[in-house]
Amino acid sequence: PRGGARAAVDSSSANPQRAPPRTMLSQKTRVKNRAPAPIQITAEQLLREAHDRSGGSSAKKQARSQITDPEELREYRMVQRKGFEDAIRMNRVHLGNYVKYAKWEEAQEEFERARSVWERALATDHRSASVWLKYAEMEMRNKFVNHARNVWDRAVTLLPRIDQFWSKYAYMEEMLGNYNIARTVFDRWMKWEPNENAWGAYIRFEERRDDPARARAVFERFVACHPTLEAYLKYARWEDRAQRQAPLARAIYERAVAELADWELPEGQESRLYVAFAKFEERQRELARARAIYGYASTKYPHDAELRSAFVDFEKKHGAVAEIERRVAETRRAEYHDRLEAAPFDYDAWLDLVKLEEETARAILLAEAANGDDSADRPDRWDAVREAYERGVAQAPRNRTEKRAWRRYVYLWINYAVFEELTARDVGRSRAVYRACLDLVPHRHFTFAKLWLLAAELEVRARDLGAARRLLGEALGRCAHLAKPKLYLGYMELERSLGEVDRCRAILAKFVAAAPSKVRAWTAFADFEAGLGERRRARAVYDLAVDQPVLDAPETVWKAYIDWEMRLEEAAQSRKQKASAGQDDDGMVDEDLEDVEDDDEADPAPAEGRVARLYERLLDRTKHVKAWLSYARYRLERSQRDGPSAGDEAWRGVFRRAHEYLKSQDAPKDDRVVLLEAWARAEADAVDARGPDDAEAAKRLDEVRAMMPRKIKKRRPRADDETAFEEYYDYVFPDDQKAPINLKLLDMARKWKAGQLDVGGVAGNDR
Repeated sequence: PRGGARAAVDSSSANPQRAPPRTMLSQKTRVKNRAPAPIQITAEQLLREAHDRSGGSSAKKQARSQITDPEELREYRMVQRKGFEDAIRMNRVHLGNYVKYAKWEEAQEEFERARSVWERALATDHRSASVWLKYAEMEMRNKFVNHARNVWDRAVTLLPRIDQFWSKYAYMEEMLGNYNIARTVFDRWMKWEPNENAWGAYIRFEERRDDPARARAVFERFVACHPTLEAYLKYARWEDRAQRQAPLARAIYERAVAELADWELPEGQESRLYVAFAKFEERQRELARARAIYGYASTKYPHDAELRSAFVDFEKKHGAVAEIERRVAETRRAEYHDRLEAAPFDYDAWLDLVKLEEETARAILLAEAANGDDSADRPDRWDAVREAYERGVAQAPRNRTEKRAWRRYVYLWINYAVFEELTARDVGRSRAVYRACLDLVPHRHFTFAKLWLLAAELEVRARDLGAARRLLGEALGRCAHLAKPKLYLGYMELERSLGEVDRCRAILAKFVAAAPSKVRAWTAFADFEAGLGERRRARAVYDLAVDQPVLDAPETVWKAYIDWEMRLEEAAQSRKQKASAGQDDDGMVDEDLEDVEDDDEADPAPAEGRVARLYERLLDRTKHVKAWLSYARYRLERSQRDGPSAGDEAWRGVFRRAHEYLKSQDAPKDDRVVLLEAWARAEADAVDARGPDDAEAAKRLDEVRAMMPRKIKKRRPRADDETAFEEYYDYVFPDDQKAPINLKLLDMARKWKAGQLDVGGVAGNDR
């Protein structure tokens, strides 16, 4: 071929008229025809054509040659053997060539030649399990039993760790009925100590032979070879379920318990043996033995969840109610202990644990009392509960500056103290618990008013009022910088329930002095004085409160002050109406309605004017639209109560003042809209009250509606993206519309234009 190629090249070079070689630069771009072909070819057709050209389908469809002459058969075999031998000669270590060769010789029924090929393959690689298997299967397939036995024997001798050889060897002998030879094969196999599946195959063979004694002997050898939990459990289950030999199964379980150490059991399955043993005894109706096994295992493995669940299920099926509850309690206790070992600061788990201990101790106490046991009143019956509480309160939070970490922990202390007082009936221990908790809380950073108040209430119930006052006094002294409202108000309520008014005033005065910026202190003080009927004191407290330069919620104290004065005003008005009508109130006078005349004498302004003066003082402090609306609403209600002619101008004047102020101060347009809408509603109500015939009221309503703005849509750049715009609504008020700034400039330009035209006209006439 090389010479032919060279000759072709020489002949082409000798041709003087050959075309010059084309290059990429010399080639001209040709326009290809991109129109679709008249006959379309699919990808499937292309693949099929390529496959046919490569000879793929021709090999399958090649017709079988019919041989009618022995000479032709001899020639055909010689050609095939030559091909196989050439393939082996080219790659001697490739076992696939030997396998194909041997199978072809088997198909030609040349078994001696096939054996020769298999032997040559084994001589190449005797460790190939597939070659041994195919060799033996050929002998068995053609019923050469002795040859197959010889192959299996050689295979298990050379490769004894391949279980498939032993299994097929024994199965062949069993199928042939040579049970003794099969048993001998199994015995030879077992000497190599194979895995559990091999022992199981031997046992199943003996079961098929219906020889339980030999199977039991194999099991004994099995557990001796593999002393594992699974081996013992298989042996015991076989005796129990297959052979119905309960005594032998029990003996096996007992052997397993005695012979298997903890380190020989799988991790996490230590209790599996005891659970299986107990279930076996349960099936045999030996409930006492099963309960004893469960109890021993629970003592040995107290944290095993599977064991606890099995024990509880057993007690639910066969135990008494008390025993079931005891087992459930033990299971829950173990679960809580596991949670607390993983998270010792989980105070919810501690609360659940102490609640469980209390329920258990209470159940035991009731059971002993029902049985007439005199030991039910022994002092140590609550020791388990106290131990749980002590363990829980010993886990104090490590963060001593954050109150959130202490909330659940303090609840644990409170439950401990309540338990000692109400359940254990030991006031001394309850007092000690409160004191220990109070000494533990870092009062410099935070405190718990509930804790102080509960400790003081305990002293009150113990009839030691002095101790309660000393405790709360200590609380006010140590926690003065925190100014806890609940602490002061709780102390005040205690003294108020005892009728100690002066002490209440002293506590509230301390509260106000400790937190002058807290509205709650001032309102509590004023409400207390008002509740006592001391209006002068209450009014003085309110005046001090609203004069404070700094308040956390000034609108609250102003609202409380105004509401209180409005209640007094309404009460005074009601009394005047009753007095003018000559009605008697049967001596039923509210505490808040007493001594109105005395207040009027003390204050030269009438009672009806105090609310208005308060609103004026409020407007001196703030001009918020809500203050204006509240003032106008008060004036409107006052006019509706006194009559339309009495106060119409008052509330209308408030609305007018508010509107002028908001307009002059360039207030937010939304506030102005809210004010005008409220004003329009008030004018509409006035029109409804006077009737549609009142032209003056209708005129005022039209004037207010004329001041309402128009709602227009505008566009503005977005805050997050200056290139984008967003739409929003704006209000345009009629009284805010001003003349355009360039109006004067346009007027001057117009005059200049007119002057230019006049000058041009005169010049034209001159020409």
